[in-house]
Amino acid sequence: MPFTYDYPHPAVTTDVVLFTIQDERLLVLLIRRAQDPFRGHWALPGGFIDIDEDLEPCARRELAEETGLTGMYLEQLCTVGTPGRDPRERVISVVYFGLVPYETVAPKAASDAEAVGWFPVEDPPALAFDHDAILRLARARLSAKLGYTSIALRLMPEKFTLSELQSVYERVLGRTLDKRNFRKHIQATGYIEASAEWQSHARRRPARLYRARSPRTVEFFR
Repeated sequence: MPFTYDYPHPAVTTDVVLFTIQDERLLVLLIRRAQDPFRGHWALPGGFIDIDEDLEPCARRELAEETGLTGMYLEQLCTVGTPGRDPRERVISVVYFGLVPYETVAPKAASDAEAVGWFPVEDPPALAFDHDAILRLARARLSAKLGYTSIALRLMPEKFTLSELQSVYERVLGRTLDKRNFRKHIQATGYIEASAEWQSHARRRPARLYRARSPRTVEFFR
């Protein structure tokens, strides 16, 4: 049956900010748009919600349709709705973000994406819509959560050295950390435990390998 409303209804979309680390750089996943507006521009994966669809399933569907990626944890970041942010109509977007180890995924362009790729957060290409502001907000949220959650472990392989974990913290925070203070802090959190294995290097002493204390350790703690 048709509906009539006293006020115009804005459209709703979801967008996803997905981070990884590769070669000691913090990267974000972007797609190159195949359709107007902003055809040919890079943007965050995302799209319009179906009328009978919930928010997070929409974010997951759009991420899968445009990049082929599925199964990662997504956390709601914010809602943006500045008038004029989308030239087509009034659009409100619910933004999600997540992290994934680089070696575990292989994104492929699909749907209305011409291409997909990882880009340095510090120097991304020009982005469509207001996605540059969204990216800055996501980076700030990620940096803040390092201080009170185990979120960094979502960027790590199953086993890792403390130096590798410190490097992840430094890439996200954008600054160098004192080695002794970092190790004292991270071991006091209880998020990790030493394994029985060591990582061997030809020119350096073997380094102890660590792992998450339990599968629940790598959940996002709010």
